[in-house]
Amino acid sequence: MSRFYSDTVKNISPYVPGEQPKDRRFIKLNTNENPYPASPAVIEAVRSVTGLEARLYPDPEASALRRTLADHSGLAMNQVFVGNGSDEVLAMVFPAFFNRTDTIAFPDITYSFYPVYAALYEIPSLIIALAEDFTIDFNAYPNNLKGFLLANPNAPTGIAVSAGKIEELLQLRPDMLLVVDEAYIDFGGESVISLVPRYDNLLVVQTMSKARSLAGLRVGMAFGAPELIKGLESIRDSFNSYTLDVVAQRAAKAAYEDVAYFKKTRQTIMTTRDRAVAALLEIGMQVCPSSANFIFCTLPGVAGAEVQQYLRDNGVLVRRFAMERIEDWLRITVGLEEEMDEVIRLLRLLVQQQG
Repeated sequence: MSRFYSDTVKNISPYVPGEQPKDRRFIKLNTNENPYPASPAVIEAVRSVTGLEARLYPDPEASALRRTLADHSGLAMNQVFVGNGSDEVLAMVFPAFFNRTDTIAFPDITYSFYPVYAALYEIPSLIIALAEDFTIDFNAYPNNLKGFLLANPNAPTGIAVSAGKIEELLQLRPDMLLVVDEAYIDFGGESVISLVPRYDNLLVVQTMSKARSLAGLRVGMAFGAPELIKGLESIRDSFNSYTLDVVAQRAAKAAYEDVAYFKKTRQTIMTTRDRAVAALLEIGMQVCPSSANFIFCTLPGVAGAEVQQYLRDNGVLVRRFAMERIEDWLRITVGLEEEMDEVIRLLRLLVQQQG
């Protein structure tokens, strides 16, 4: 351990990303990447960047991109914020809106970056268990919270909460900032962006990594009341005012403008997901209802680590989380049709071996 480490570095437990293999080819279904390439319009946008533009700093306001996002969402530009992936946007949420004397909350099974950020910024957090079926009971959370982080659909379960339930929570708790992380919203959930003009205690965070195939370019955004956006901008400009590069800005704009390609690929993923879920249920696996681009499942009677290793040995990467309640569950990203066929074939063989 370096003698120059701060107490923060000594004590923090960083987020652990999914494996990115370099030494072997796998069917890679462990990091919720889109199996389809970015829109051809995105590639053209990337190619359009000139040497002069690369030499100059990018637009710090990302005005063209934000205007496109605002128009698409029915909002004003001052209700839109962009950053390097939704993880960076979420990281800015904590110092922008929460103090060390506040208490925030999130479920015990959710996106594992939330507790990392809470620890990094020393924000007291209350973690409350999901129900046995992995659904959330908002009544289990106390009324004196400063903030609540809700991944919707949830990760890694894929279970979604209705927009009506979220609006009810906004009405019941006007003094609590509800941060709705909609990373997977395009695969079957109900977005609450339309509620932004009516509730100043709502911040919606999204990403272009999933439904728009831009994980490699790192583009995330937040939608909220102008005062919330100003708070995020204050944190951004105290850290890195040129947060989104010129290539990412132009590519993201093109991705949002190619609506037809977006609709086609997302529908294909949802169709593949539903077909795979039916097949997994048929061979005896337990599966959560998914509104995301992944499937959360378990093979009763077989340890999750054993199933994960079996798949890896046979060339398929899936994600498992070493948490007591879900250690036997696997999160399988929805891949191409032929990739999902191979996963199902392997799992069917495993079930036959167990029988």
